[in-house]
Amino acid sequence: MKAKGNEMRETAAERRDLKPIIAFCLYDFGNSAFTTIIVTFVFATYFATGIAADATTGAAQWSFAMAVAGLIIAFFSPIFGAIADQTGQRKRWVAAISMVCVVATALLWYARPDPSDVTWALTFAVIGTVGFEIAMLFYNALLPTVASPAMLGRISGWAWGTGYAGGFISLAIALFVLVQADPAPFGLDKSSAEHVRATALLVAIWFAIFATPLFLFVKEQEAPGIPMGLAICQGLKQLTVSLGNIRNHANVFRFLLAAMIYTDGVHTVFALGGVYAGVTFGMDTAEIIVLGIGLNVTAGLGAFAFAWIDDRIGSKRTIVISLIALLVTSAAVVAAPDKTTFFIAALIMSTFFGPVQSASRTLMARLAPPAMRGEMFGLFALSGKVTAFLGPAVVGYVTLTTGNTRLGMASVLVFLLIGLVLLRGVKEVTPAAVQSEPR
Repeated sequence: MKAKGNEMRETAAERRDLKPIIAFCLYDFGNSAFTTIIVTFVFATYFATGIAADATTGAAQWSFAMAVAGLIIAFFSPIFGAIADQTGQRKRWVAAISMVCVVATALLWYARPDPSDVTWALTFAVIGTVGFEIAMLFYNALLPTVASPAMLGRISGWAWGTGYAGGFISLAIALFVLVQADPAPFGLDKSSAEHVRATALLVAIWFAIFATPLFLFVKEQEAPGIPMGLAICQGLKQLTVSLGNIRNHANVFRFLLAAMIYTDGVHTVFALGGVYAGVTFGMDTAEIIVLGIGLNVTAGLGAFAFAWIDDRIGSKRTIVISLIALLVTSAAVVAAPDKTTFFIAALIMSTFFGPVQSASRTLMARLAPPAMRGEMFGLFALSGKVTAFLGPAVVGYVTLTTGNTRLGMASVLVFLLIGLVLLRGVKEVTPAAVQSEPR
């Protein structure tokens, strides 16, 4: 009888948490338009084939720009995470830094199809990417606020799946309303690529709208007000202490090291996929958007399917399965002899993008001490970016020196393999041992 009562109370608690969960997922739904349209499938391709002097140079310049963004994110992520733990105001940081991404994205509208606009385009692409990633570290740290320990994997997976749905829908709108519309809507001038540049405005508006529910419905535990200057000093001090006491958190840092390597590989494939398709197979913007729609559908299905698997078999096993699958399918993508084979291999490969990223977020939430979640997610963001410059930089360097994008993308397989090997030593914490934050 008592067990039944507990079950009823748990169900009621889950009902009360429905709005925060939906709001948490909608933020992913909104911000995914940035990575999908700007970083991967539309603007990146437009930059390489429309703004830069030539496609090969453009692909290399974009890769190097993403490398610069990775270095900036690697430096600031743990600092911001430690500060967030001191202030207890992660949601405010999400709002402020998301706005940086939104504004920078909107300014990409002014990037004309002219080599003289290369600096403008890359500058605001870097600022937008930095804003996106820093905001994500605070957003990820909110996961235990909206999810019970037993549902961390499912809610994380649902959010990733919802994010891919957002990417799919925003790409469809970009394709049919802006890129392929004839005549172009709103008086857009196709001769100056305004129908493509307008996708940046679509992303900015989309992100702003769907991020808003997070700030309305997700409630953080009230924390004592700490002056920002003191919070920065205490945050940096705590970060220094944590890094100096790595042995006390050896399991967490072992996971962060593995994540640092394999996340670099995953992000590099995703960030440069559109450019690779355009340069290697001559896909135009419309074809790449269709590819992006397909990738987001399969990735979303993968994230939703593995959400239950994550809670059932554990986050570590989910990551291992996904990495092995990514190794095999990524090799098929790089070796694809024609556009059709590439398209099919890419669709299969994308099925495992969501699970590896979602399960990594869940595992971090399970391993991180509650009082240090912001700091640990800052280090988690650092682990994904401290070498993030290396993947795009290697791809860019190999592409420039060999003139062959296939050889550059093939380097990604090494990152996935090393990360998989390092992950073997990580010990996973059971869901029952995870402490959820007060709601």
